[in-house]
Amino acid sequence: MASALKEAVKYANADKGFFGKNMKLSHDEGPVAKAIEEQTAKLPSDLFLWGGLGALVTAASLFYNGKKEEALLVGQWAAPILILGFYNKVVKLEGHD
Repeated sequence: MASALKEAVKYANADKGFFGKNMKLSHDEGPVAKAIEEQTAKLPSDLFLWGGLGALVTAASLFYNGKKEEALLVGQWAAPILILGFYNKVVKLEGHD
């Protein structure tokens, strides 16, 4: 069992996978993606968190005031805003390219 684990770790740390295929990914981003990432990296991560929470609070307020259609629309903004915040955080930590 231990030798199988050692082999798996050896393959996981190598550039080639279990089937001998090259697992090293090379990906260059275009100038538009780089420009967007450079600008969004300047934004604080809390901005996205508060934006997502603000969308949820606004949706709840609209719902309780009888505006159910508007509440559904605004409530759907929370997930994309939080996902953008996650992307922003990843770009800040890992960098582009």
